[in-house]
Amino acid sequence: MSERSGVPGQGLVKGLAVTLKTMTSRSTTQQYPDVAPELPPRSRGVIALLEENCTVCMLCARECPDWCIYIDSHKEEVAVPGAARPRQRNVLDKFDIDFSLCMYCGICVEVCPFDALYWSPEFEYAEHDIKDLLHDKDHLGEWMATVPPPPAHDPHGEPSKEETTAARKAAAPARPAAERPEPGPAAGGGATP
Repeated sequence: MSERSGVPGQGLVKGLAVTLKTMTSRSTTQQYPDVAPELPPRSRGVIALLEENCTVCMLCARECPDWCIYIDSHKEEVAVPGAARPRQRNVLDKFDIDFSLCMYCGICVEVCPFDALYWSPEFEYAEHDIKDLLHDKDHLGEWMATVPPPPAHDPHGEPSKEETTAARKAAAPARPAAERPEPGPAAGGGATP
């Protein structure tokens, strides 16, 4: 016969102690529908599209692990004054994100080289029908109004590359034309004297 350790009813007393402790502490329940939650500054809610910046490079669609971004475009010719021939540019026809498939990883926002995709903290876009979670470019563009401004630069942080380059150019004294080195002969076949 095995011996029991402890006093009979010890577990009951521990349970009642936890109950009394929680009864006397203040509740931290948030009344969500009535009171909006305070979200952290970099919350991920819904992805917003700034259509003017999209060049249809397709990086976001190629890098998406869920394949939930659908893009379609066509080419238009743009006449450039002084150019020998007209140039072509991509025009965005369709940009859809299926939020029923999206896992909110943020890869599309990170890889966009032209800042066309942004995170919006809005999270209240539930639908009764799953087909309505496919947002087109107009619906994605409406979310841009909810995108917060970027945070201010930390004055004690490292300066950006642009600021460093501008400061270096401003600090370098301009050399007169007489002191500049003469260009040498062309490489690969120029005769030497």
